[in-house]
Amino acid sequence: MKTIQIKDKTFAVSLPEAEILKQVKRVAAEINRDLAGEEPIFLAVLNGSFIFAADLLREVTLPCEISFVKLASYEGVSSTGTIKEVIGLNCDITGRPVVIVEDIVDSGLTMVHMIETLKGHNPKSIDVCSLLVKPGNLKVNLDIKYTCLEIPNDFIVGYGLDYDGYGRNTRDIYTVVEE
Repeated sequence: MKTIQIKDKTFAVSLPEAEILKQVKRVAAEINRDLAGEEPIFLAVLNGSFIFAADLLREVTLPCEISFVKLASYEGVSSTGTIKEVIGLNCDITGRPVVIVEDIVDSGLTMVHMIETLKGHNPKSIDVCSLLVKPGNLKVNLDIKYTCLEIPNDFIVGYGLDYDGYGRNTRDIYTVVEE
């Protein structure tokens, strides 16, 4: 079992890059089908979704735009429960289909906050596209139209996800090893 050390924690591979990319291609094909004839705006949630957003958009064949927003609800290995909008929306989404690109939906609270904020800008539609979803940890009823993978409620790093800022640059996704 391949492991890595990040700060004070050991992580083992749980999702290899090949499996991640296979699921990213599948979801991009669904988006291409569902939004055919549209010109969606993809809103990637920084920092965690930057690698996923890049891989996803390379597979999307529709005419589209991408913009970035930054929300924060994590500190260390757990959610703070407080959502801070650090960088806001900087493009006009009025009448346009919006696809929120998120690295992971954990409690769902951040996503609900973002959807409610975006509704005030009168988009044609809002869909959520998440690399990972932790269905066992959802605290709200949330329609996630595009999900690459569902995972258990473990702490993970890699492929854009971090532990206190570290580990985003790995190609695989790793799960913390309890000691």
